[in-house]
Amino acid sequence: MPTQAERTEATRTRLITAARRLFADQGFAATSTEEILEASQVTRGAMYHQFESKADLFRATFEAVEVDFTAKVREAAASASGPANRLRMGFVAFLDLCRDPEVQRIVMIDGPTVLGWDTWHEINERYAFGLLRSVFTSAAKDGSIQSFMVDPLAHLLMGAMMQAGLVVARADNPAAAKVEMTATFDLILSGLTPRA
Repeated sequence: MPTQAERTEATRTRLITAARRLFADQGFAATSTEEILEASQVTRGAMYHQFESKADLFRATFEAVEVDFTAKVREAAASASGPANRLRMGFVAFLDLCRDPEVQRIVMIDGPTVLGWDTWHEINERYAFGLLRSVFTSAAKDGSIQSFMVDPLAHLLMGAMMQAGLVVARADNPAAAKVEMTATFDLILSGLTPRA
């Protein structure tokens, strides 16, 4: 027989799974609480025991998408050798994911509006900043950059990457926007790469 903690976690998971699909398909505003309850097979009381509001459920859903999103970017970056190549592979994977309907709608379109800019930025920074910082720390260790540049570069590129993701996610032609952003990112990277 499952414990109370296991039942609580199962309920939470069902709600987030249902909300994730509905928010991605319809957006936050067009998704009713009733639809989430029906799709998750959870009672209203059980939902409000887990989450204060639909917006609170959205935040938990956003974080679940962000965890998966970051893991995929990290995996793509880890497949490359050298800091510059890791940055490029991570950036390309990031932009590809910004074209995924779930990431596009939940993270890049509804996220800033529903969560508010400060919360949206804080959550993104929590996941993305550490990833960028680790790449720049490696670059400092191999002498590609000076150690004092690690945090400033991570902050600057994170801002640039998030803006690029917003542009791609909201573009009429996301594929074309991705090509333009990647070419421009390559130009930025060429300025960071030591010349022989």
